[in-house]
Amino acid sequence: METVPYVDLERFMGDWYVVANIPTFVEKKAYNPLERYDLNQDGTVATTFTFNEGGLDGPLKTYRPKGFVLDRETNARWGMQFLWPIKGDFRIVYLDDDYQTTVIGRAKRDYVWVMSRTPDFSDTEFARMKAFVESIGYDVNKLQRPKHGTG
Repeated sequence: METVPYVDLERFMGDWYVVANIPTFVEKKAYNPLERYDLNQDGTVATTFTFNEGGLDGPLKTYRPKGFVLDRETNARWGMQFLWPIKGDFRIVYLDDDYQTTVIGRAKRDYVWVMSRTPDFSDTEFARMKAFVESIGYDVNKLQRPKHGTG
């Protein structure tokens, strides 16, 4: 799976709202999903994934995997470690010029995340990203749009 040619890690850091995904088992009941990246001094990426479980006012769940940049030439292929020593495949396969929308994929094409700097993601933009996700080999019938808002 081809990645973007280059990611400026400092610009990529910060909050990203998950606006569409093929969810992992953890994310199936996720509302308000938000992924935050912070660059550590050692070059790893501190990741905080939060969401409300089961509803907009459901209990807050937090996961803190660590990202490892595996391709230092592009900064677009990472290993994401939830449990030592396993590092899951994490590929930045789409990133707009303004660093406002990104798509994270996996070579297995089992999970995908469309993320935006804002939770407000238009139907037009969703349709465009859905077409992109399909073009790289995903079954878009599995694509979901998590709800964002307040309970």
